[in-house]
Amino acid sequence: MDTFRTLLNVVWLVFQGWILALAYALAGLIACLLVVTIPFGIAAFRLAGFVMWPFGRTTVPAPGAGVASALGNLVWFLVAGWWLALVHIVSGIAFCVTIIGIPFGVASFKLAAVGLFPLGKRVVETAPPRDWLRAGGGVVGAPAVR
Repeated sequence: MDTFRTLLNVVWLVFQGWILALAYALAGLIACLLVVTIPFGIAAFRLAGFVMWPFGRTTVPAPGAGVASALGNLVWFLVAGWWLALVHIVSGIAFCVTIIGIPFGVASFKLAAVGLFPLGKRVVETAPPRDWLRAGGGVVGAPAVR
């Protein structure tokens, strides 16, 4: 299963990951110009790594993220989030044109939601499925739901 994830990540990196990572890094550099917006820059750099290698990882709410994260997400959405999400949506539609591209399109749509509101989230590894009947995206270390 790890070989398949690695293959998907390599194909993703070649076709789209590096471009998206550059977009997030640019947003992070712009955000780090002012001291007040450094948390936005840190979030953008964290997401740059996530969009470069997304298969086998997901985002979960960060413990302790509260009102400050919600207000920060609102500011992020107005300044950078909408255009990053738009890039994800357009590329997701383009990937979904072919059957082979559908997994990449779905990943791009998943990343659109993360690009809209990145604060208060952390990137974690997902557990590989035990079998094909339970091939959801469980988080490593999370209790199994039966």
